[in-house]
Amino acid sequence: MDIRRLGNFVAVAAVAFATAGYAAEPSTPDAAARAALAPTGKLRIAVYPGTPTSLVADAPATERKGVGHDLGIALATRLGVPYEVVIHAKNVDALDAVKSGNADFGFTNATAARMKDMDFGPPLFAVEQGYIVPPGSVIARTEDVDRARMRVAVTQGSTSDSVLSRELKNATVIRAPTILAARDMLAARKVDAFATNKAILFEMSDSLPGSSVLDGRWGLENFAIAIPKGRDAGMPFLQRFSADVVSDGQVKRAVERAGLRGTVGPAQR
Repeated sequence: MDIRRLGNFVAVAAVAFATAGYAAEPSTPDAAARAALAPTGKLRIAVYPGTPTSLVADAPATERKGVGHDLGIALATRLGVPYEVVIHAKNVDALDAVKSGNADFGFTNATAARMKDMDFGPPLFAVEQGYIVPPGSVIARTEDVDRARMRVAVTQGSTSDSVLSRELKNATVIRAPTILAARDMLAARKVDAFATNKAILFEMSDSLPGSSVLDGRWGLENFAIAIPKGRDAGMPFLQRFSADVVSDGQVKRAVERAGLRGTVGPAQR
């Protein structure tokens, strides 16, 4: 999705939030919301490297970027509290930190399974799920992946793992511990494809000359802010904040700054 389409989405999403009754003006937290969302007095932001939806890998500490990273800092600023960015090795570790209450903020795909373990604000945008293949691959289409003897890598515990382990009938699913490990497996041709959201795939393609992100998709991820269960007093403020960052352009700027690609517009199923 190019920046013009993202801008169109932001306008549509802002209208949708307003229609839902969320505040059009920037929200101000009360003491109860601040205590619920940052109970230790600071906002602990859980991120993981290798994807512009969370944290772009290899950026110097003073130049860190990623949609989750930037929105977490924006939430801390709005709450009027300091923040701590905690970098986890992989998504499942960042999710576990939110689930256990050891982190106050995450930004991830809001699946039904994850909603059992944490609470989410409104989805802010959707990202296509697809495949990347190495140079010279015989796989030309998304529909060609599910064939005998094809090895498809996923990151362990990811949405891709849970969905494709069930839906791929002929290809073999191989679990990689991290995104970076999956990249190395693809580069060494230990797998024939890697499956995840296209934000990660396009980032990976940049570092693997000749690789291809296949057209089409096998699913969508709807990204939203996640907080631990039991913090209901903070949810109305989180909903208003989510509306604010769409309407005031912070989501669009975070997406542009992180170089996020693969978005398709409003969250959908």
